[in-house]
Amino acid sequence: MPFASDFAWGVATASYQIEGAPYLQGGGRSVWDMFCARPDKIKDASNGDIACDHFHRYAEDAALMGALGIPNYRFSISWPRVIPQGTGAVSQEGLGFYDRLVDALLAQGVSPWVTLFHWDEPTELYYRGGWLNRDSADWFAEYTQVVVDRLGDRVSHWMTLNEPQCFIGLGRWTGEHAPGDRLGFAEILRAMHHTLLAHGKACQVIRARNRIPARIGWAPVGVCAVPAGEDVADVEAARRATFACPPNSVWSTSWLCDPVLLGHYPEEGLRTYFGQFAEPPAADFELIAQPLDFFGANIYSAGMVRAGDGGEPVPIPDSLGIGRTQFGWPVTPDALYWGPKFFYERYGKPVVITENGLALSDWVHADGQVHDPQRIDFLRRYIGAFRRAAEDGVDAAGYFQWSLMDNFEWAEGYRYRFGLVHVDYATQARTPKDSAAWYRTVIASNGESL
Repeated sequence: MPFASDFAWGVATASYQIEGAPYLQGGGRSVWDMFCARPDKIKDASNGDIACDHFHRYAEDAALMGALGIPNYRFSISWPRVIPQGTGAVSQEGLGFYDRLVDALLAQGVSPWVTLFHWDEPTELYYRGGWLNRDSADWFAEYTQVVVDRLGDRVSHWMTLNEPQCFIGLGRWTGEHAPGDRLGFAEILRAMHHTLLAHGKACQVIRARNRIPARIGWAPVGVCAVPAGEDVADVEAARRATFACPPNSVWSTSWLCDPVLLGHYPEEGLRTYFGQFAEPPAADFELIAQPLDFFGANIYSAGMVRAGDGGEPVPIPDSLGIGRTQFGWPVTPDALYWGPKFFYERYGKPVVITENGLALSDWVHADGQVHDPQRIDFLRRYIGAFRRAAEDGVDAAGYFQWSLMDNFEWAEGYRYRFGLVHVDYATQARTPKDSAAWYRTVIASNGESL
């Protein structure tokens, strides 16, 4: 079997993208509520106030996953829904929502995979410095304990942070995501380090307080490169590019992941960022490098490189007319071969693809169905590449398609659709697409039907 018998097939979502804003149900505001209220920040002037109304329709959505044969569901907790001010008083209504959701999932035979943070930072903590404040690690640990103490008798799979490259880089470096700041790179490195401390403290809380055996990982952007060919030099160039530390860039896999998995920052990064970042004390790395059970990676595409002089990676421009998703991302299935291969070689942890999918412009056809052959072709190629990686020795542990349903796509609003299930935002009607039926077959066959 190319995939192990316990391979985790699933789908993924994020709280702010589907639930409806927590402050409408007595919770607190997040930086995304703040960001959406600013003119011209969201392409279609929308927001997450209602989104997919999952807060009220969670039972329907859990039943839908059961009907589609989805065994695992990765979802995130909204920090301000649980603790409106970020610290202190807990909203029992907000915490109770996730309690009911977990029960509804388990009743449908769906295993919950909980992500503790998928970008909806409490606004009140942002006012106190947010991730720039070293205390943010303690704030996050407090929040983690509240969630684990409530759900840790039924949830066995946990992820701490989703894509720090995005919520720090896009949120505080380029300003295109919430909270919309444009800080200096020294401040970016500082904030990134605090997220790593938060990750470490959250891992400690989960290990200490989960009432059933816990499997812990996280979900960074799986930044990777693919080689122009199978030549050894090109492969090595792609590996070097995957773990490079470019100047003034948040898209360095090694800078983010080496502290977590290897217990130190990469030497290349320390040289590149010299003068912008003081190397932390050893105690920080003892905290950050907590034992993990899997390496999560969100991978959608990858650039291609060849070996140049001295083996230096030389980027190869996308070919004219390359297939692209509606988001404009190139279709590069080999990303799910080379990315997991490089990550497994460097970090030695089972690899779970925690997000993969594509944006299309889907609609309900005249026959009442949603036909999305491009999505089926995309997923077949990408999952097939991950299967090749497994056949070549990578410990491939799981694959989570992004996303269960169409939803609020951050700064793009509702213009793009990533879901296996179409959502009519006016009526909230859910219509499974052709890809949902196809994915059910893939799951049932453990990938043999690809």
